[in-house]
Amino acid sequence: MSTPYPFTAIVGMADLRLALLLNAVSPAVGGVLVRGEKGTAKSTAVRALSALLPPVEVVPGCRFGCDPAVPDPACPDGPHGPDAGAESRPARMVELPVGASEDRLVGALDIERALAEGVKAFEPGLLADAHRGVLYVDEVNLLHDHLVDLLLDAAAMGASYVEREGVSVRHAARFLLVGTMNPEEGELRPQLLDRFGLTVEVAASRETEERVQVVRRRLAYDADPAGFAAAWQAEERELRERIAAARALLPSVSLGDGALRQIAATCAAFEVDGMRADIVMARTATALAAWDGRTDVTGADVRQAALLALPHRRRRNPFDAPGLDEDKLDETLERNRGEDDDPDPGPDGGGPDGGGRPPQGDDGTPDTAPDIAPPREPADSAAQPEGAQPEPAQAPQGGVGERAAVPAAEPFKARALTVPGLGEGAAGRRSRARTAHGRTTGARRPQGALSKLHLAATVHAAAPHQRARGRGGPGLVIRRDDLREAVREGREGNLVLFVVDASGSMAARQRMSAVKGAVLSLLLDAYQRRDKVGLITFRGATAELALPPTSSVEAGAARLDRLPTGGRTPLAAGLLKAHDVLRVERLRDASRRPLLVVVTDGRATGGPEPVRTAGRAARLLAAEGTASVVVDCESGPVRLGLAGELARELHGTAVTLDELRADSVAALVRDVRRAA
Repeated sequence: MSTPYPFTAIVGMADLRLALLLNAVSPAVGGVLVRGEKGTAKSTAVRALSALLPPVEVVPGCRFGCDPAVPDPACPDGPHGPDAGAESRPARMVELPVGASEDRLVGALDIERALAEGVKAFEPGLLADAHRGVLYVDEVNLLHDHLVDLLLDAAAMGASYVEREGVSVRHAARFLLVGTMNPEEGELRPQLLDRFGLTVEVAASRETEERVQVVRRRLAYDADPAGFAAAWQAEERELRERIAAARALLPSVSLGDGALRQIAATCAAFEVDGMRADIVMARTATALAAWDGRTDVTGADVRQAALLALPHRRRRNPFDAPGLDEDKLDETLERNRGEDDDPDPGPDGGGPDGGGRPPQGDDGTPDTAPDIAPPREPADSAAQPEGAQPEPAQAPQGGVGERAAVPAAEPFKARALTVPGLGEGAAGRRSRARTAHGRTTGARRPQGALSKLHLAATVHAAAPHQRARGRGGPGLVIRRDDLREAVREGREGNLVLFVVDASGSMAARQRMSAVKGAVLSLLLDAYQRRDKVGLITFRGATAELALPPTSSVEAGAARLDRLPTGGRTPLAAGLLKAHDVLRVERLRDASRRPLLVVVTDGRATGGPEPVRTAGRAARLLAAEGTASVVVDCESGPVRLGLAGELARELHGTAVTLDELRADSVAALVRDVRRAA
C-alpha cells in the first residue's frame, strides 16, 4: 500500500481542510462536495483524511463491517452472537470510479448460480466496503444520475437496499461521502447538490511563496514518501487525537435556542428549499463547537456553518453562480441575535475579542486547525470570495460593422428537440435509446455477464427442452443457454451543437436579444436533459468554435452572453466548422449521437459563391446522418424562407422562434397538421 500524503502537510485550503475535519468529527453532517479546477489537490486531501480516521472494530469474517459492540441485526452475514469476537482494522477509503455499474456499487445477486445451481448468493458492492469509512467519488458530476441517486440515498438512510428478482438484501452503509468535481465539466442537478452536507470551492493560490511551498513539499514527498510522512508523524498524531477528542465531546455540545433561531432565520433569508439546510447547519455548528473544544454553539459557529452549508443550496437555476452574500448573512445573524449571544458579532460573527470563535489567520481567514498547515493563508489569494461574479470579458473592438454584445432576452421553457431513431449513448433525458434502466421492450441472449434477467423469456426458452432433459414431474430444468436478459428502452443524452449566426443581418433588426434568449432556453433544456453542448458562431469571414463540446452549459451561457455581432454571413463556414467538430467528437465518443441546432435567418453572403457553397456544406452533413434543426430567425412582413430551404438541404426540420416555445400555439397547430 502506498504511503498517503500527510494531511497536516497540505498547504493552504483552510475551508477544504475544515470541511473534511468536521465530517470526520460528525459523519452526520452529510459529507463534502469539493468544487474546483484541476490540479488543486482535491483528491490528495481526501486520501490524506482517511489516514487520520480512528481504526474500527469489526466482527471477524463479516463482509459488511459490523461493529461487534452493536452488530446489525439484519446483516446478511449475521446474526452475530455475543461470542463472535472482534478485530481491529484501519478505516477504509473506497473509491467509486466514474464508469462503475449499479451492481458494482450496491452489490449483485448471482442470478446464473441461483437459477442453474439453486444457490442464493449475494456479492457485496462498494457501499458495503465503505461502511464505517470514506466513500470517495472523483468527478461526481460525470457519474450517471441513477448511481448518484443510489449512493446519496444510502448516505442519507445509512443503509443500502437491493431488490432483485424476488430476493431482498439490506445492509448497513454509513460512510463519510466526499465528492470532487470540476465545474467546467458540468454541474450536478440542484436536487443532488442538496444531498451533500457541505460544499467548498477551491482554487490554486496566486501567492508566490505559497506556490513555492506546495512544490517544495510535493517534490520531497515524491522523492521519499515514507521519509516525508515520518517527518510529519507528530503533527498527524496530534490531529488524530484532536479528532478523537472532538468526537467524544460532540454529544455534550448544546445547541441553544438563540443559535437555532439564527440558523432558521439564515436559511429563510437565503430562500433555500426544504429543511435539510437547517438540519445540516445545526449539525455543522455543533461539530464546529466540538472541534474547538467547546460545549456551547456560538454565533461564529453558525456563520461558518452557513458559509459551508448554504452556497450550493441557494442556486435558483443552473446559471446562477454559487456563493453567499456575506453582508446579508451578517445582517441576518445580527438581527436574530439573542440577548445571551455574543455582544458584537462583527464581520466575522464572533465577539470583538474573538472569544468563542475559531482562531484567525493573519488575513482574517478562519484557521480552525492552525497546527495543520504552518504557512499562513495568503492575503492576496486569487480565489474569488463566495458569491463574487467573474469580470465580464470585453467584446472585440474594431471589427467592420461590429456591434457590442447585447443582453439575452428572458429564457423560456423550450419544446423538446430529439434525435430520430434509437441510440445507445450515455444515460440522459432527450432521445430514445437502449439503456440499462427503463421500460422492458424485449429479450436477448446475454452479451457478456447477465445483467437484468427476463424471467418470462428464460422460461419460454427452456420449456421446449424439458422432455429431452428428463424432466417428467413438476418444476423446470434451466440451463445457462436458456438465460435471457431484458432489453430496456429509456432516454439518452446527446451532443447538442449550436451554430449561431452572429452576422450583421441578425443584428440589423435588433433580433439578437431574442435569439440569445432562445439559445439560452435551449441550453437550459440541455442541462436538464443531461446533454453535452458546443457553440459555433459565424460572422465576418470565418466561423469560430466559441465553446468546444462540454458538459458545462454554464460555460455556453457565458460565451453566448459576450457574443458580439456584425459583418457578413459566412453560413458555409459555420456548417463546415460543425462538420469538423462532429467528426472529432465521433472519434471520441461514437455512441453519443449529435443534434445540430442552426440558429440563422438563412442568408449566406460571405465567401465565394456563398449560397451554393452553403448548400453543399448542408448536404455533406445530411449525408452523414446528422440530425438537424434550423431555428428560423427571419422576421418582418416579407420573408424569403431561406431558413426553411436550409433545413431541407440538411434533411432536418425548421422552427421559428415562436414555435420553439413549449407552450406555443403555432407549434401545436403545425404538429397537428403533420400528424394529419
